[in-house]
Amino acid sequence: MIDPRISKLAKNLTAYSTSLKEGEKVLIDAFDIPDAMIIELLRAARELGAIPYVNLNHARISRELALEATEEQYKTHCAVELQRMKSMDAYIALRGANNIFETSDVDTEQLKLISSAMKPVLDWRVNHTKWCVLRWPTPSMAQQAMMSTEAFEDFFFKVCNLDYSRMETGSTALAKLMAATDKVHIKGNGTDLKFSIKGIDGIPCIGEFNIPDGEVFSCPVRDSVEGVIQYNAPTVYQGVSFDNIRLEFSQGKIVKATSSNTKRLNEILDSDEGARYIGEFAIGFNPHILEPMRDILFDEKIAGSFHFTPGQAYESADNGNKSQVHWDMVCIQRPEYGGGEIWFDDELIRKDGIFVRDDLKSLNPQNLLA
Repeated sequence: MIDPRISKLAKNLTAYSTSLKEGEKVLIDAFDIPDAMIIELLRAARELGAIPYVNLNHARISRELALEATEEQYKTHCAVELQRMKSMDAYIALRGANNIFETSDVDTEQLKLISSAMKPVLDWRVNHTKWCVLRWPTPSMAQQAMMSTEAFEDFFFKVCNLDYSRMETGSTALAKLMAATDKVHIKGNGTDLKFSIKGIDGIPCIGEFNIPDGEVFSCPVRDSVEGVIQYNAPTVYQGVSFDNIRLEFSQGKIVKATSSNTKRLNEILDSDEGARYIGEFAIGFNPHILEPMRDILFDEKIAGSFHFTPGQAYESADNGNKSQVHWDMVCIQRPEYGGGEIWFDDELIRKDGIFVRDDLKSLNPQNLLA
């Protein structure tokens, strides 16, 4: 018997997140997830009259390919995948992870080669399809969250099957405020950051692109970032774990970067020119997600957090920055993490993780969970 939580998630992904319509083609990109979930997605898509396609991925095989990848090999791979993506109206990716460090022993240059070669596929998917990306609960993820497997599965489905429409009013107000704002000032433990978001849209994310969701994002004017930020959430990028990342900025550029793995951090930031500039600024407010678990689709939505992202900007909130890197780094501002403030044009909008403006208070946890 199919777990009813799986059936509900499949229906949410097809009917709400990607809003599939009759005749639309959707690619289901499955990374080490159970067949039952893929089958439920196929059925849910067909119920809406959509035409589903499936691509199966396995992390250990992807690692083996990456170890001795060549530019010519991945140019051919990109051409094939790009043609398929151009045929799709929608894209749903479910990413399981039996071992989040599977690519930790793949050379950085190999990962850069693959990322650069496959970027046209990513760009087309992000900019030309209706898409949604989510993780799948595994024992590995439960370990990251320091929870039992059963408790983590319960947490996962509670978060992913949240009624995201409850965020609509507050997130719309926050997006409008971002679009009207020039100066942003963020203060916190080890953080004093100033930048402009003038002329750049705010984009609400309430279940259409990522599950879990709960953020509004914008983007700094590329050369406007000044100051320092101390991130307090651990992160994993390209299969490597990083803690205590600290970045210093001058005229928008990261001029100093340190962490628990400073050498690898700077190797990634040196991937290309755009990797040392910021491509996204976002405020997170998912009421169920409170602690980091080294999984960015969860961590970037933590209640009372913001993320400040080196690398590629999204087309929908674009400062012109281009990079093969897009690394969401998270800072939590709730009191137990040291607190902090976010100011828009000299007005305090959030203090210690709680929105203080009346039109944004519906995004606070007590209201989203009421």
